[in-house]
Amino acid sequence: MQRYTDAQLLALLQDLESDRVERKESFRGTTPKKARQAVCAFANDLPNYNTPGILFIGACDDGTPSNEPITDELLCALSDMCRDGTILPLPVMTVEKRLISGVEMAVVIVYPSDTPPVRYDGRIWIRTGPRRSIANEQEERILVEKRRYKNIPYDMYPVPGATVHDLSRSYFEQEYLPASYARDILEENNRTYEQKLASCRMIASPDNPVPTISGLLILGKNPQDFIPGSFIQFLRLDGVELSDPVIDAEDIYGNISTMLRSFEQKITAHNRVSIDIISAPKEIRRALYPMPAMRQLVYNAVMHRTYEGTNAPIRIYWFNDRVEIYSPGGPYGNVTPENFGQPGITDYRNPNLSGAMKVLGFVQGFGRGIATARRELEKNGNPPLELSPTPSAVLCTLKEREHDNAHPYLFQQ
Repeated sequence: MQRYTDAQLLALLQDLESDRVERKESFRGTTPKKARQAVCAFANDLPNYNTPGILFIGACDDGTPSNEPITDELLCALSDMCRDGTILPLPVMTVEKRLISGVEMAVVIVYPSDTPPVRYDGRIWIRTGPRRSIANEQEERILVEKRRYKNIPYDMYPVPGATVHDLSRSYFEQEYLPASYARDILEENNRTYEQKLASCRMIASPDNPVPTISGLLILGKNPQDFIPGSFIQFLRLDGVELSDPVIDAEDIYGNISTMLRSFEQKITAHNRVSIDIISAPKEIRRALYPMPAMRQLVYNAVMHRTYEGTNAPIRIYWFNDRVEIYSPGGPYGNVTPENFGQPGITDYRNPNLSGAMKVLGFVQGFGRGIATARRELEKNGNPPLELSPTPSAVLCTLKEREHDNAHPYLFQQ
């Protein structure tokens, strides 16, 4: 990534004609919304500069300092723009406190996306000259065409042999599109079915309507026909070893939504709940394992696993004393076996799939799954989560909380 010198930043700050720069006096009022629009527009890079756009916080429109205090709280709020899931696919950006002409400013550097169009709050924002606006139909087509020449991630690869008939049109139009785009954009939309699919990265392009990996995983009628390992294998064992008797076994197939709904039904059926009727005025219910923790870990497994070069499924092995969740593919990018699970350390092997899971409501924000699971396990009284990353896989182990059977006023359900 390019790091600008102080002199380069000063030159850009003072270049009032540049459409690669936006200046904001503070990060209050309507500025957080406008700043996200600017990040989205810079990521789309409609003029095709192939260079970053820069957002200055603490600068007036004429480039002079506004003397806004640049606090850690402000820098964290700026960093959240690339993690809260309102801009999809996730933008690549850096946030720094810089001293420019002796004055502190916050500098947000936004890199052009490899997979445009990028949306903020269901709208595609662009910059043309000094204006920031919502892309029209022709501008959106240009953005879709741009990604042909980029080094796209694997989940954007077209799948040979697949056609648009392998995607569920009804699910796309009735469920995914309304969740993905703002209502006013959809009401004005004159785009063809193929153009809509391409804009959402479900096919390679309108002229080459071959479903992508993400398209099949999200919309596929039978995605396992083309991506054999993209299923969840569930095994409930009566014991603590793989060789112990099997109580329940199921291979869970379908698109992402179907699989995750079926997974939740399966683990709910096995997750006993104890009811305490004396420790408090209201009854207290505790499951062997907290459902929010199990959801987050399985959602993470689906989102971050590798779909390339393997036919291995996600495996959930439920023993009498623990649950093991095995995800093919080790740590990726900035995440290593040494820093795996640490707060703030994130990267995305499947950025488009991750964005689609956010659109569908499976993910509320990014980089919080493991932290949420740890918190829920602690609240429920379970031992700490165990993480065992290797170069080829990640194993998450949840330990069962202590049994309450000895208490005469506790019941199992």
